[in-house]
Amino acid sequence: MLLILDDEHKEHLSFLTSVDVAVVREFCRIAMEFICKGDNPKVYQSAAQKMSVSVDTVQHGVQGLMYLLTECAKLMVTELDFQDSIMVLGFSEELKAVLLEVYLENRKEIRRLLSSMAMGLPQYHNLEWRLDVQVASRSLRHQVQPAIVLRLHTEESGEKKCKVLETDPVNLSHMAAVLESALNEMKGQHCRRIMRNIK
Repeated sequence: MLLILDDEHKEHLSFLTSVDVAVVREFCRIAMEFICKGDNPKVYQSAAQKMSVSVDTVQHGVQGLMYLLTECAKLMVTELDFQDSIMVLGFSEELKAVLLEVYLENRKEIRRLLSSMAMGLPQYHNLEWRLDVQVASRSLRHQVQPAIVLRLHTEESGEKKCKVLETDPVNLSHMAAVLESALNEMKGQHCRRIMRNIK
């Protein structure tokens, strides 16, 4: 799968064509530090002073590299697709080889970091239900009040939790209709395209 960069990212990465390969290696190292440990403005300032360019130029170059590496790792871009993705940037063969080497060395680590930052949502484990019907009380002899009691078991980070819910049949049928509508929406072309990009 090819990674398609927008014009802003192409502009940020275009700075790398005007610097030496050793500088690009240093930028890649800084980008990996950015991915692993977060942003460090002091690094941008020292690099900008050494190269006599603005801090924004250095920062945009590092952020462009970081975006390139994380998006390619997230989409599990192959070696050939990575080369094809950066071909439009006008890099020299040596620069392409350096970027490919950095990507191949670090993609597993980047994927591990991205998966550790993902939100942990509870997952469905089991559902038990019971139908309770009150057919009479002391004040009303002929009444029917159905209630459905649900025990929902979920699992989050290996820890199992149990929630007890009670509802009436009308609300339950409405919830079922809304959930079915959401499932049908997920089968649509637009949602599948979004899910493909999220993964």
